[in-house]
Amino acid sequence: MRILTGLQPSGKLHIGNYFGAMEPAIRLQSQGEAFYFIANYHAMTSLHNGPELLANTRELAVDFLACGLDPAKAVFFRQSDVPEVNELAWILSTVCPMGLLERCHSYKDKVSKGLSANHALFAYPVLMAADILLYDSNLVPVGKDQKQHLEVTRDLAVKINEALGEGTLTIPEPMIRDDSAVVPGLDGQKMSKSYHNTIPMFGEEKPLRKLIMKIVSDSTPVEEPKPIENSTILALYKLFVTDAEYQSMVQSFQSGGFGYGHYKTQLWEAYWNYFAPMRARREEILADPGYVDAILQQGAERARETASHVLQRIRKATGLSA
Repeated sequence: MRILTGLQPSGKLHIGNYFGAMEPAIRLQSQGEAFYFIANYHAMTSLHNGPELLANTRELAVDFLACGLDPAKAVFFRQSDVPEVNELAWILSTVCPMGLLERCHSYKDKVSKGLSANHALFAYPVLMAADILLYDSNLVPVGKDQKQHLEVTRDLAVKINEALGEGTLTIPEPMIRDDSAVVPGLDGQKMSKSYHNTIPMFGEEKPLRKLIMKIVSDSTPVEEPKPIENSTILALYKLFVTDAEYQSMVQSFQSGGFGYGHYKTQLWEAYWNYFAPMRARREEILADPGYVDAILQQGAERARETASHVLQRIRKATGLSA
């Protein structure tokens, strides 16, 4: 089984990235042949500052390694170090109906939030499909918001196979964690860099604590029971604690007697303690400047070896090569 996932270096990683894609990917790296990449081409749909993209890419690499990605188990690389992905994206675009892309919710949502309606943002699902299909991926762990894009990938693979022969492309399966696939942000909406409502994975203690305390809550009096439905505090707390600890907070909500500040403090402590081992590993990685570069270079070489074989098969099927 070949597993693939990618993360965009469009800003600091947040806990939605971690629980939606990174944590499942790290768990899966021992269960198959894992290909994990930094999607820096995708980041260019919204980020046009070269030095910032370069810095974000490196920071994402450090964070992914700190959180448990093992380069002995997973092929870890930058998307832009495998140029074959762009050729496959073009080939896929020749069979991609416009209506398939026009129905994608992500594009409409991002444009409505103020992102530029550029071609790359519109064609994002085709490049994502190329990312997946280029490595004969079998399983793709994604957040719930990416499910539609996986369906586009499968549709395009089927169209290629119908046109060029069964087995030309491997049709992947998504792996979606329903319990944490949509992580709420500070305002209760889906956590997203685009919405500026994220909680970073790493950072200085004092600013992060202040951020947690800014989580939007209602005006229920201290002594009154607190509503548990759609509670951002409860939804986030559940990510970091045992079921027993979570149920204890639920019962406290229902009993009343404590204000939201009390629960936000509990959330802060759970969040800070959860990422403590990863913060320590991150410091170790940062102390060895050449380590990350070596890992990414080795990963790119291994990724290109696989990509070239897959692309050659597709080029023969399309008539681009003999």
